Amino acid sequence: MNAIKDFLEWLDDYLNFERNPQKDIFWLDTIDFLCKRFDNPQDYAPCIHVAGSKGKGSVSKLISCILCEAGYKTGVYSSPHITDFRERISLADKFLSDKIYEKTAKELIRTISSIIPEELPAGRPVTWFELVTLYAFLCFKNAKVDWSVYEVGLGGRLDSTNIIRPKICCITPIELEHTEFLGDTIEQIAAEKAGIIKNCTPVVIAPQTSEAAKIVLREKAITRHAPYYFVEDIISDLSAEFDAKEKRMNVSFNSEIFNHPINAKMKLLGKMQAQNAAMAAITIKKLFPNLDEQIIENGLSKATLPGRFEILENIPDYKNIPHLILDGAHTLNSIKLTLETVEKLFPQTKINLLFACAADKDVHDIALEFCKKFNKIWLTKPGSQKQSDLKKARDAFTNASLSFECSDDYNAMIKQALEESAKEKSVLLVTGSFYLLAEVKNLINQA
Repeated sequence: MNAIKDFLEWLDDYLNFERNPQKDIFWLDTIDFLCKRFDNPQDYAPCIHVAGSKGKGSVSKLISCILCEAGYKTGVYSSPHITDFRERISLADKFLSDKIYEKTAKELIRTISSIIPEELPAGRPVTWFELVTLYAFLCFKNAKVDWSVYEVGLGGRLDSTNIIRPKICCITPIELEHTEFLGDTIEQIAAEKAGIIKNCTPVVIAPQTSEAAKIVLREKAITRHAPYYFVEDIISDLSAEFDAKEKRMNVSFNSEIFNHPINAKMKLLGKMQAQNAAMAAITIKKLFPNLDEQIIENGLSKATLPGRFEILENIPDYKNIPHLILDGAHTLNSIKLTLETVEKLFPQTKINLLFACAADKDVHDIALEFCKKFNKIWLTKPGSQKQSDLKKARDAFTNASLSFECSDDYNAMIKQALEESAKEKSVLLVTGSFYLLAEVKNLINQA
């Protein structure tokens, strides 16, 4: 772990878009240059590429868990992490060994430090995400994985992961997001996501809320001579039934590509996760047509992911909170789905809300979704690592006629939300930002 700490301190000297978003810092020639210095580690094992606005982390994890269940050592690269940097770069079912993380960090630092700045393409500085992506490539090569699954960080076309040559691509639902960087229309954003589609490489596409997005994705696939598969055209009888007692979800769906209907008792919860499961199953079946359906079902059932409708119970110092729900939903549609899942699992239950979001989120429309749904609401900013606009959020909550407490002291708000929810024995939902979830977990772990 000390090696990871030292590595992260070294990384802090590089521009981190997640902490300090900036325009015009996306290109592929730098990561291409860096990978060539390391003999192209991204090509070591066959891989799968996943882009989209929502659900790409879940789809990546579901795919990797199925591959793991099939007997393949599978690396998965995802972002952001909640409490442990290793969440970004791991195997499907566990972290890599400390030896791999340490060996790879030393190898990366040694070579990067030897590069003369003038050698870099256009003399541009290397960014934090480029280095972390390169680190993932090297970790998986050093770990001798059989397969790798890569989640896009932002967009797709110019994302650092887009240097890989996948066997198949996935594109999850597309929404208006990061408009300052990806464009302010669905068509523009879809075009950026479609940038991961490679020549003659199959692509699986999730149901889209916008016909415009479907048109862009289809046209890009046709242009690239890439076989494309829309999930809704392949899957039938998709259903998701919540088991409130076991905190699981019984998911089933059918298709002509399966020998029998898929039935999985999933730990990942929510209607969107059922759709993600179908997408993951299609992707694997397209790669391995003869794979037994039982392996797919087992993989789907074993998948877990921090911060995706994660339910905590028996929390030290706050044991009277019956359920603490941590969900990183941060778009309008994902918030709606989270609230729908809450209502199905905890009908007629007293529920409190702790919310924070980044500055670029559609907080005015999100606030309207919270009307008459919560007993108490606390509003704050998502920690110190993410740019936020608390005044904008406060105005949105006020205009929505919500009763709430607000402070930029996120630690105080988190503690107050936990203490009052414990006192009232209320369910507490924490949502709006993965960075807020990280702060909540850090506070709980310190208790």
